[in-house]
Amino acid sequence: MISFFCEKVLLQSAINLAGRAVSPKSSIPALEGLLLDADTGITLSGYNMNTGIRSSIPAEVKEKGRVVLSARLCSDIVRRMPDNMISVTVSDNLSVRMTCGDADFEITGLDAADFPELPGVEEEASLTIRQNLFRDMIDQTVFSVSTNEARMIHTGALFETDAGRLTMVAVDGFRLALRREELLSGNGGNMSFVVPGAALNEVKNICADIDDPAVITLGKRHILFEIGGTELICRRLEGEFLNYRQSIPRDNPTRVTVECRDMLNSLDRVSVVISEKLKAPVRCRFERDRVFLSARTGSGEARDVCQTVGDGGNLEIGFNNRYLIDALRHAPADSVEIQLNTGVSPAIIAPVDGTDNFLYMVLPVRLKA
Repeated sequence: MISFFCEKVLLQSAINLAGRAVSPKSSIPALEGLLLDADTGITLSGYNMNTGIRSSIPAEVKEKGRVVLSARLCSDIVRRMPDNMISVTVSDNLSVRMTCGDADFEITGLDAADFPELPGVEEEASLTIRQNLFRDMIDQTVFSVSTNEARMIHTGALFETDAGRLTMVAVDGFRLALRREELLSGNGGNMSFVVPGAALNEVKNICADIDDPAVITLGKRHILFEIGGTELICRRLEGEFLNYRQSIPRDNPTRVTVECRDMLNSLDRVSVVISEKLKAPVRCRFERDRVFLSARTGSGEARDVCQTVGDGGNLEIGFNNRYLIDALRHAPADSVEIQLNTGVSPAIIAPVDGTDNFLYMVLPVRLKA
């Protein structure tokens, strides 16, 4: 027998968070549900054997116990209930009754013993960073994580700590994204580990736009993220990550400054003729204080000019439009410096002031004469 009362808005939030780790289809029926643990409060857990999310909320617990609830049904029921206190009771035969005002539902639960235990994380080291800053760092790098599972290590982002700072790096073979920020605290010295990109997308959604801390605990095989009343556990990715320092060219004599918004608008205009069926690079010719952009496909041709600061030396280089747009859109600055060498060398997008808190590298596309 389980019995408790809690606020509808809190229960709905916990269901939404833990439900992000629920398997839509699984050979283990319990993994399509949420494990509800009623003790001093309520904890809901979702687990897909790769990522687990636990979300805890306060509740008035009359009878303690555990049960697995259908994630889909539970979400649909609670979302439709009035904004009031919800009463939940679970009988010994796993019949689950949920009431709120005049709304009354009865569904069937599953035995909690069928739900696999989430892995434990024995602390080897831990880091603390502000939630809002961590969310931004993930957002500004995870788009460059590879989707090619042939190099599984690059389907995650590299975390490195050094001198009280956290560096995140993502690569996919065509581009690189790097962000670096100060930690609130950390123990374990200089560390290096890789977090799956899918898990980081969930962490980004859990982080709020507040200065409260997010704690990252590193275990031998798993990583634990603690954000408010929510925990996310995922596996560490093992393997040799790209030596990104050697991959970033430092000798880039051509340097121009661009306003991100202006360059994005120009790229958006010339990309009109590019599609999934009709692909073509965006051709960029950097002159003094301006860059000419153009694209040509079977649909037609588009041209535009974007104002810059600096002499591009008539350098002509081609880019995948989406990769260049992604880098400029996610750069945490209004203006950036584009560093170039030759028409076949990677382009570097970096801070105008020469600091090292972000860097994007985009490989060029060979242009036909």
